[in-house]
Amino acid sequence: MTVLRTARLRLEPFAEHHLDGLHAMNARPEVMRYISGQPETREQTAASIQRVQRRWAAWGTSWWALIELHSGRVAGAGGVQHLRREAEPPADLGILRSNPLEIGWPLHPDFWQQGLAGEAAVRMASFAFEDLATTELLAVLDPYNAASARVMDRLGMRFRRYERWYGKSLATHALGRAEWHGNQPKQGEA
Repeated sequence: MTVLRTARLRLEPFAEHHLDGLHAMNARPEVMRYISGQPETREQTAASIQRVQRRWAAWGTSWWALIELHSGRVAGAGGVQHLRREAEPPADLGILRSNPLEIGWPLHPDFWQQGLAGEAAVRMASFAFEDLATTELLAVLDPYNAASARVMDRLGMRFRRYERWYGKSLATHALGRAEWHGNQPKQGEA
């Protein structure tokens, strides 16, 4: 499993020792508003960590805990993983390998409006294009999630259309490898 770094963050693949920090974020209604619509219980966050660990084993990529270097706190989560059309994940994760990769980044409210989502997004996009050799990276979001849309814009992603992902119609943004290499933001710019 791959650990990534930025100027202010260490991106660590989800592990049990991230439970308290991830749950402190996922239990907040304002964080989950555009994700599931409901705060998570501690048990749901623990189950999420286990699912993410299965994805790392199956794909060599999934979700990282975003550790803010100055405080050592979990500032958020960031992920590069295969999208799925259905609401529930399949038992066999291998069948999702033919689906495009997505990028995402929820943050704890204590870390909003500091540029950390963009900083993590630039590093994760670089990982997707360079290490995973993807030709296209997608991001999906609830159309009312303006903060994430701004990060997507700064990353160079462009609205494609509404598509069905995770059992919902979501605004889908795309970034191709050629666009990434032609207009790659520097660390801290996104």
